[in-house]
Amino acid sequence: MANSKYEYVKAFEKENYLLPDTYIIIRVDGKGSTSCGKIVQKYSDIMLAYGDSDEYSFLLRKNLTTLFASLMSTYYMHFWPQVFPEKPLDVDHLPTFDARAVLYPSFKHIRDYFSWRQVDCHINNLYNTTFWNLVLKLKMTPQEAEQKLMGTVSADKNEILFKECGLNYNNELEMFKKGTILVRDFEDYEAHDETGLSSRQKQRLDKKRKRQKLGVLC
Repeated sequence: MANSKYEYVKAFEKENYLLPDTYIIIRVDGKGSTSCGKIVQKYSDIMLAYGDSDEYSFLLRKNLTTLFASLMSTYYMHFWPQVFPEKPLDVDHLPTFDARAVLYPSFKHIRDYFSWRQVDCHINNLYNTTFWNLVLKLKMTPQEAEQKLMGTVSADKNEILFKECGLNYNNELEMFKKGTILVRDFEDYEAHDETGLSSRQKQRLDKKRKRQKLGVLC
């Protein structure tokens, strides 16, 4: 976990009932997945999604907590053969996901939450990039690489990558350094007179208004 000024938002993770009129974020942890975008497309109540490594966060308009762990597993297994056709899933290593819902009272907390996840992503990715370059390029054992990185800070890892491995970390893709953000951009529709419409017709009209165009920020 990143030791940063944004880490205070973790204190909001309590085992309580979800309160009305608060922002809801669901964080899903798993073992690697490409399911995030499909879930955002399926549910128009998801306003924003952020992912890095095998962790995904969803900003909601309403509570869909109970669906997320199963949805991530379903989409993961469905799309795995398309992404890794040469590596079929093994029955002993099927994906498992844990979903938790957290309430945040203001937009500031929402912003700080996603800043916290990005800081965590950067620290984890920098460590992993340095570790595997030491193992694959410099032929260290995993134990030797772990020992070399013990007690190092970000500046130390950047120096190791640049001087010993010939890699400038700043040139790495932003999606690896900061994660990926999906944002829902609602399209505008002409106003309709809802007089005389049934509740079901109004729901369909509302879904049409919420037809989404997903934007990938990084």
